[in-house]
Formats: sequence, C-alpha cells, structure tokens
Amino acid sequence: MAVRTETQPSSWQSLGVFLRAYVKSMRLYYAFVTGIAGWIGVAYARFLHPETASVPLAAVTLGILFLSWGINQIINDYLGLAEDRINAPRRPMVTGELRPGAALTLSLSLLVVAVAVTWRMAPWALVPLLAGVALNVVYEYAKGVPVLGNVVFGLMISACTAYGFLATNNGNPVVVTSGRLSVLALVALMNGLMTYYTYFKDYAGDKAVGKITAVVLQGIQRARTTAIVTSFLPSVILWVLVALGAFESKITPTFVFLFAVTLFLQIWTGVLYYKYPSGPKAYFSLVTNFRACTCGQVMLIAFFNPELALYLYVAAYVFVGFLFGLHADHQG
Repeated sequence: MAVRTETQPSSWQSLGVFLRAYVKSMRLYYAFVTGIAGWIGVAYARFLHPETASVPLAAVTLGILFLSWGINQIINDYLGLAEDRINAPRRPMVTGELRPGAALTLSLSLLVVAVAVTWRMAPWALVPLLAGVALNVVYEYAKGVPVLGNVVFGLMISACTAYGFLATNNGNPVVVTSGRLSVLALVALMNGLMTYYTYFKDYAGDKAVGKITAVVLQGIQRARTTAIVTSFLPSVILWVLVALGAFESKITPTFVFLFAVTLFLQIWTGVLYYKYPSGPKAYFSLVTNFRACTCGQVMLIAFFNPELALYLYVAAYVFVGFLFGLHADHQG
C-alpha cells in the first residue's frame, strides 16, 4: 500500500493550488469589462419594464456576466500559449502550475452551467451567450489580422450588453431602435480600442509568432501616435450620434459630467501608451485603459438612469484598480 510522505501534496492541497492558479488566470480586473457591458442591458430592461423587473433574475444574470470573462480567459490562454511563453512567461498555464486539460474542463463545465441557467431564465438570451463564446475562440485567430481582431473583440463584448437585456427582459417585446443599436456600437468601439492598447505589451510575442496585430503592422513608433489620435474616437462618434438624434433619451447633467471624466481617462490612456509603448510601464498603463473602457460603458447608463450610473462609475473605477493591484506581475 502506497504511503503518502510529507513532501507529497495531499489531494486537497493540489486542489487548492489548482483553484488559486485558475482564479489568477481569470484576471478578475477584466470582469468589469463584461460585467458593466452586460449591466447596461440589465439596467435598460429594468428601466423599460420596472413592473416586471426581478432582482433575483438580475443578480443571476450579472453573476454570469462578471464571471464570463474569466471563464473564457482560460480558453483564450490555452489558444495563446505560444505568444504567452514570450509575453507572459510566468502565467500559470505557461509555467505548468495550471494544468490546461483540467482548466479547460472546468471552464467548459461552467459554460454548460451558464447555458442551462440561461435556458431556464430566457432561451433567447442563449443567442448572444453562445455568440460571445464563439467570438472568444475566433478572436484568438482574428487577433493576427490587423483591425479584425479589434472588431471581433468589440462584438464579443457588445454581445454581453445584448445578453444582459434579453436575460432580464421577462419576455417583453424587443424593439430595435437607432438608440439601442448606437449603444451596442459604442460598446463595441470602446472595447475594440481598449484591446488595441493591450497589444502594446504583447508586441514582442505577437511579432515572434507571426500575429500581425495593428501594433505589429505599424511598428511601435507609429502605433504610439495612433494611440493618441484614436483616444478621441469614442467621444467624437458619441457626439456625432447625439447630433444626429440617434438616442431617444435626453442628455442629463450627470451624463455630461461622466462624459467629461471619461474623456480625460480615454485621452490619458492614449498619452500613457505614447509615452510608454513598451516595457513594464506599458503593462501598468492597463489599469487606466480598463478604467477608461469600463467607465465609458457606465457613462451610457446615464442616458436613462443617472443615479445608478454615478454609483457604478465610482465602483468600477475603484474596483478595477483594486483587482488590478492584486495582479501586479507584468509577466504573469
């Protein structure tokens, strides 16, 4: 009979190591990207039909949305192992701390649970849910095609907005309007731009494995200038849509205030990547990048629920920074 020595970890210890590595790989500071994108849809459904709004339904939906990035990130890490060996050599899946097979099995199991719960809540919400999962896989290959990767990523996150709305709409009629399409487009644009900035830290690995991202195509020097120019893009397009009367809601003072703060965050993101396009500082500039993206999404909620937008804006700004601070290894 085999006897476990003191140097051999117990099954519970091994499980603990696995779960810590899994949670680390989820990179939970990203949770606010999918979570807030989906919260736009949840808040809008409750705004349109407060009489049928369900707190438990909203809570379950938001739980799925906030965890969805981390669950899908495991799949993304598995597909991107080649460049991660260069860009992030201390990531758990690269070091072997996180076993790929077991991690994929857990992620796929959690996805099955999410699908089953969604089917029970609102079958139509499965369309954006499954589309988001599929786009996550497509993204790993589309990333190597300039701009296409950014478009795919943006569409993937805008699927979260559609999911949040459909999952909590309680079967009420769904009407497609210019304002709703404009919000989806802005969510896609902000996230497509956000992921463009993340390519700076991945430049060396992407170039080494032949992934021609927009940053690799331009080269660091041109890309850093593009970072400044494109930082204005979401704000310019937003006000073009406002001028064209795309939104049914009126502009509120809260919206204008949050817009001004968001514009600063977006421009400051561009400035940071212009100043620090490579090295550790390019990684640590991500916290401003994520804040600009998530807070920009919250700003859209101020169109129809200014009070909620203020609360979420502060919470997103604080917790994105807090969670990012727990993951301070720029190569992990």
